[in-house]
Amino acid sequence: MNAGYGLTVRWSLTQAPDDVADQLREYVVGTSIARFMFLDGLAFKVWRMREGEWFEGTYVFDSEQDRTQFREGFERGGQRSPGSGLIGSAPVLVEDWEVVAIAEGPAGFRRGAGPDVS
Repeated sequence: MNAGYGLTVRWSLTQAPDDVADQLREYVVGTSIARFMFLDGLAFKVWRMREGEWFEGTYVFDSEQDRTQFREGFERGGQRSPGSGLIGSAPVLVEDWEVVAIAEGPAGFRRGAGPDVS
């Protein structure tokens, strides 16, 4: 039994503007979280970043069809996505993967901004 259908979308930050990390944090917290909270078929999304290296959206969908539908739509407009606009380039990786299992610890899932955003 599959626990979910994963998708990774990653951008390189090696050639991005110097202040892109702050811009990405502001965009994700101010706009993007709300957009994805209501995306049909999405179980959860995590935004990950290593400043100066990469920025990534990590998605888990309920079904393969939901993931495929989202991926196809993203790939049609990925170069024009808000992330690409802030970073100044298209994603370097769009990859499907299998979620083998999910364990939620006693602390539960934390929703909202990460530690660097007030």
